[in-house]
Amino acid sequence: MRGNQDFQGAMFSYISLEERVPATHPLRKLRAAVDALLATMNREFDAVYARRGRPSVPPEMLLKALLLQILFSIRSERQLVEAVNYNLLYRWFVGLNIEDKVWDHSTFSANRERLFNEDLARAFFERVKLSAQWGKLASDEHFSVDGTLIDAWASHKSFKRKDDDSGTPPGRNPEVDFKGQERCNDTHKSTTDSNARLFKKSQGDKSRLCHMGHILMENRNGLIVDVEITHASGTAEREAALAMLERRGNRNKRATVGADKGYDSDTLIEAIEHSGAQAVIPPRRNRLTPRYVDWHRYKARNLVERFFNRLKQFRRLATRYDKLDRRFGAFLCLACAYI
Repeated sequence: MRGNQDFQGAMFSYISLEERVPATHPLRKLRAAVDALLATMNREFDAVYARRGRPSVPPEMLLKALLLQILFSIRSERQLVEAVNYNLLYRWFVGLNIEDKVWDHSTFSANRERLFNEDLARAFFERVKLSAQWGKLASDEHFSVDGTLIDAWASHKSFKRKDDDSGTPPGRNPEVDFKGQERCNDTHKSTTDSNARLFKKSQGDKSRLCHMGHILMENRNGLIVDVEITHASGTAEREAALAMLERRGNRNKRATVGADKGYDSDTLIEAIEHSGAQAVIPPRRNRLTPRYVDWHRYKARNLVERFFNRLKQFRRLATRYDKLDRRFGAFLCLACAYI
């Protein structure tokens, strides 16, 4: 017998969100782990909120909503709030009941400077790393370091001379002819994103406005142990590697640090060897004195490339929309903590 559609909505629902989410859903384990880590950050949250006044949206909900944005590649915070409103799985993960009202998308902007900064995100990232170390899922023996270009949310038309006082040409998308002109970062700057730099990573590649992201990965389990955001330049990778190795400290005398030929510099190699580790970096063609390279250890460096491939699947990380380094660094830390 064919059933008829009943368009009359029920007034009450006796099924909770907990019952609607399958017991084998992968978000259940992720939510349990995130709730346990956020519960240890009460001191950090209390330090950035006032003791008196109207209660705000709990910071734990906002951070878990950002994890959803990373996980499902939601393009904007406006679309994120809209998805949390009608998606029961998102409501359950964030911690909202089915009848609770979702906060406005401007809540993210109001809390961006206070909550979504690199300090709190790095604190969450460090707790994830400590939990991995406690579970013996991270080692301190073999590491790889690498950097990647992150496109800036700026076009070549915005890359103008620093002493150019002329206004924007009329029209929504005016034509600008800059062919044949010599343009470099010393004399030009983007009017849309002042931190972006015109850069290309290899010969024959096109120059583009971009930033650079750097990661330090341990090779045994493929986990990220540190991240860094810098300007795009020819020395940024080596400088970021030195900064991340300095933060790591001198913990294991048998450690190895692998990188590609772009990291082959005497300063970096001396710093690695001074810490007691072994540098696994192939020499450049123009190096006069050859060095020994453990090619067996070097093969594990492809784990970094795989991580960058996964990282750039997230829309908000493939292109940098955040203008400030500390805000984009916060989102990058959350993404590394999730992956």
